Amino acid sequence: MASIKIFDTTLRDGEQSPGVTLIPEEKLAIAKQLEKMKVNVIEAGFPISSDGDFNAVKMVAENIHDVEVAALARCNKKDIDRAWEALKDAAKPRIHVFIATSPIHLEHKLKMSQEEVLKKAVEGVKHAKQYTDNVEFSAEDAARTDVEFLAEVFEAVIDAGAKVINVPDTVGYIVPTEYGKLIKEIREKTPNIDQAEISVHCHNDLGLAVANSLAAVENGATQVEVSVNGIGERAGNAALEEIVMALYTRQDYYDLDVTQNTKQISRLSKLVSNSTGMCIQPNKAIVGANAFSHEAGIHQDGVIKERTTYEIMDAKTIGLDHNKLVLGKHSGRHALRDFLEKYDYRLDEETFKSFFKRFKDLADKKKNISNADIFALLDNELYDYDKIYELEYISVLTGKGLLPTATVRLKKDDKIIQSAACNGDGPVDAIFQTIDELTGMEDIKLISYKIDAVTEGKDALGEAFIAAEIDGKIYTGHCSETDITEASAIAYLNAINKYLVYNS
Repeated sequence: MASIKIFDTTLRDGEQSPGVTLIPEEKLAIAKQLEKMKVNVIEAGFPISSDGDFNAVKMVAENIHDVEVAALARCNKKDIDRAWEALKDAAKPRIHVFIATSPIHLEHKLKMSQEEVLKKAVEGVKHAKQYTDNVEFSAEDAARTDVEFLAEVFEAVIDAGAKVINVPDTVGYIVPTEYGKLIKEIREKTPNIDQAEISVHCHNDLGLAVANSLAAVENGATQVEVSVNGIGERAGNAALEEIVMALYTRQDYYDLDVTQNTKQISRLSKLVSNSTGMCIQPNKAIVGANAFSHEAGIHQDGVIKERTTYEIMDAKTIGLDHNKLVLGKHSGRHALRDFLEKYDYRLDEETFKSFFKRFKDLADKKKNISNADIFALLDNELYDYDKIYELEYISVLTGKGLLPTATVRLKKDDKIIQSAACNGDGPVDAIFQTIDELTGMEDIKLISYKIDAVTEGKDALGEAFIAAEIDGKIYTGHCSETDITEASAIAYLNAINKYLVYNS
């Protein structure tokens, strides 16, 4: 049975979502989860855009071995050279070059003729081909490009060595029937199309990204470009989880094999949400909180009698498990490690030691520990970067008629920084003001502060997410604790730590 390649662009196009900035360690953690899910290609970034993006692509390239790692480049030598410098140590590198082809882009953005664009496209592919045979070419805004010109460009770049040609709906303009027809015409009008794979990259401006991608698959596309949770520029991209589960659930219709490990979807979705701060809407397909929930009595009755009456997918196929763990304060290291390995998490000894301590601390506070609690704790351990400051002590005084006051003590380089107490508009503001004073940070602009419960009950683990603007860039912090004030303080410190580490 044939299969569709899944090209994930969460780390490149997904990171272009407004307000999202991922440090290299966060990108690597997401890349490792994508590798566990067995996507075919991970687009790790756009190396020419910044030193941070270059370093992130390089880190992913050096640490991902079972999946192709791609880097984006415009069709010019400087971009391509920089992309290869970042990719050169990858086990399976891919250079992804692009240039716009639509009349509106040629006239207003590039100020080039079709002949000039064609020449530039061929030159870009040939230059990339000097580094690797694995070259993908994208015709930006292909959906608004004349199909005759597209076929001409694709024929030329395939002759130049492109192994994949991508047909992006860059602005989310096209509709499914129209897009399917476009893919079919490209196949018919490009003489050497059998020498390359056809890829599609759809944006969701009209809410049609997934539908368009599937229409393309029906008409011969062999690779779909996606992002986790559908994040990306403007309204985002085709969602990885929706494409994969549509193909998996309707194998009877598409007659295609799904080679991805669908049981990693839920963890991957949560990891990306935590890293980016982009919350998942409850009614989001596949990964939303309500996706496998039933409130209507008729639905509940039907599901109790036979799950498939109202569920076309089994929650277990995406990695959800609603059972409680038989793990608690009396559990040992072997039991916890066996649980982690069951879900394909293998921590090095130092990381596991830290994680085990956090688990035992949580077990002392909570009567029942769920899978969600364990995974939330695990998220705190995934990003292995140096932390300048660590929280040593926190106390908050607040109440009706009282001025909220926070007392905080930090540790830096194994030395305790004297406690400081500051007032604020509320308890959380007091915590942040105190941390600002202790760290000497000024002009931190809080962009986003979110709190959510990981599980139900009064002893639920609380998640805090921070997005802060420091020196014109966004830095994020995330933490899960039963004490939400502690979680908030650590999340805020994590954002500051990222800034200090990557601007030292």
